[in-house]
Amino acid sequence: MKTAIITDSNSGITQDEAKTLKIKVVPMPFMINGEEFFEDINLTQKEFYEYLKKDVNVSTSQPSIGFLSNLFDDVLTEYDEIVYIPMSKGLSKSCESAMILAKEMYLNKVYVIDNQRISITQRQSVLDAISLRDEGYSAREIKEVLTHVKFESEIYIMVDTLKYLKKGGRITPAAASIGGALKIKPILKILGYKLDKFKMLNRTIDNAKRVFIENACIAYNKYLNIKDRNKPVIAIAYSGIDKSEALDLEKKLKEIYNINNIIVNPLSLSVSCHIGSGALGIAISSGIPTKEGINKILLSSNINKIEENDINLALN
Repeated sequence: MKTAIITDSNSGITQDEAKTLKIKVVPMPFMINGEEFFEDINLTQKEFYEYLKKDVNVSTSQPSIGFLSNLFDDVLTEYDEIVYIPMSKGLSKSCESAMILAKEMYLNKVYVIDNQRISITQRQSVLDAISLRDEGYSAREIKEVLTHVKFESEIYIMVDTLKYLKKGGRITPAAASIGGALKIKPILKILGYKLDKFKMLNRTIDNAKRVFIENACIAYNKYLNIKDRNKPVIAIAYSGIDKSEALDLEKKLKEIYNINNIIVNPLSLSVSCHIGSGALGIAISSGIPTKEGINKILLSSNINKIEENDINLALN
C-alpha cells in the first residue's frame, strides 16, 4: 500500500518544506478586511504581522469541503490511502468536517486523525506519521498509534500583549488594563484541545523563561518515564518576525538537556491570530512508541474491534 501524508498549515509546515518531506499541506484560509487569503500561498508571515500591526480585522476560517475533496481525489490517483492530520477538533471545525467527508466519501481510503494537537505538536505528529509510514505501517495503523498517544504533549505560550486575550474574551478588560500597567507576561497552556490560562504573574521575559524551563523539565521527565516510548521531543516556537528570544531559550534548554535537536519554528498563523506578535512557546511531546509499544497498541485495537463486531452481530 502506498500511503500519503497530508496535514494543514496549522502545523507550521510550509509548502516548500512539504515538498522536501514529500507530503501535502492544506493552506488555512484567513479573512482579512473581508478578503480571503491562504497561509503560505498569498499570505506570508511578514504580511500577516503587518496586518495585525495595522489593527485590521483578521479572522481564521477553514478549508472548504470541495477543496479537500478535490485534493483527496488528486492524491488518490497516485496513492492507495491517505493519512490526514488537521488541527485539533477542539480548536477548529475543520477536523470534524474532514472526518464527515472521509466517512461519507472515502471510507477505508482517507483516515483523519484527531490527536488533539496544533502547531509544533501537530508538526511532530506529522513527522511521526512519516516515520511510521516509512517503517511499513498502514494508514489505519498510523491512526491507531497517533490517537493512542494524543494526550502525551503540552505547549506553554508566553504572550507579549494582553490585547488579543481581551479581544478573544479569555481575560476581562479590567484584567487586561491592570496586567498591561504591571507589564505582566502571562503564560497560556495548550493541553489536548484547550487553550487555557496557566501562570498570569510573570512580569519579565526571564521569569517566563524560568517557568517554561521548570515545566519543560517536569513534562520531559514524565514522558521519559512512559513505558514503550522513544525519547521525548522538545520544540520551541515564536510569533512575529524576531526569533532572538526563541534562540536564547533554545540555548538554555540545550545546556540543561545536553541535546542538539531542539526544533525552533514560527507558531502557525492560526495560533498567532489569537495571541499576537512577540509570543514565545515551548512544547514537549512523548516520543513515538517503540515497536513493542506499537504492537501492544495495535493488538489492543484489534481485540476491541473484534469485541465490538461481536456485540453488533448479537444485537442484529
